[in-house]
This record gives sequence, C-alpha cells and structure tokens, in this order.
Amino acid sequence: MKLFLLLGVVNGFLAVALGAFGAHGLEGRISEKAIATWEKAVTYQMFHTMALLVTGLLMAKFTSGGLVWAGGMFFAGIVLFSGSLYIYSVTSIKTFAMITPLGGVAFLIGWVLIGTAIVKNL
Repeated sequence: MKLFLLLGVVNGFLAVALGAFGAHGLEGRISEKAIATWEKAVTYQMFHTMALLVTGLLMAKFTSGGLVWAGGMFFAGIVLFSGSLYIYSVTSIKTFAMITPLGGVAFLIGWVLIGTAIVKNL
C-alpha cells in the first residue's frame, strides 16, 4: 500500500515538474510535434499517477494480489510509455517510440487488474 502511494506522490511531482520543463525549458528548442509528444507523456504520467494513488488507497480497504500487479503495471506503464516519449521527444530516436506501445499495454493490463480486483472485493 505505502509503496504505491509513495510512487504516486513521486510521479505526481515529476509529472508537474516535467510538464513545466516542457512548457518553459523546451519551447523553441524542439519542434512543435516533439512538444506535443512531450505533453502526451506528461498527460499519461499524471493519469496513471492517480491510478497508483487509487491502487494504494484500495489496498488499505482490501488485500488483493491483483492490486499489487495492477500497481506494478501502472508504474511499468509510466516508465515505458511516458519515459520513452520523453526521450523520443528530445532525441528523435525512433527506437524509443517503438517502446511506447509496451507501456500502453502495461496500462491496459493495470486497468483490467484493478477492475477485476474491485469487482471481486467490493
């Protein structure tokens, strides 16, 4: 429980900091398309930061291995999806963009797992 709450707090901080950096530090240094990609990374990081926090709070209500896996998938998704998009935005190395769908799949698995845990336990 505490792990996912802390991961949520850290990722929330990072999403805000990286969003501000993208808006102010990267403006004029990378293309508009790259800025849009950076913003997509920030958006998905923040959405899934909230998912991490919800996962941690749900773990306080009931114990479920599915919640542990869901939190792990949300965190892996942030690293793979948002992380690859951040790097791709500033380097334009297409290999990083090819990693992004793996993060998207991790997000989807996380949502299925958290939904299943909710249905089974609430």
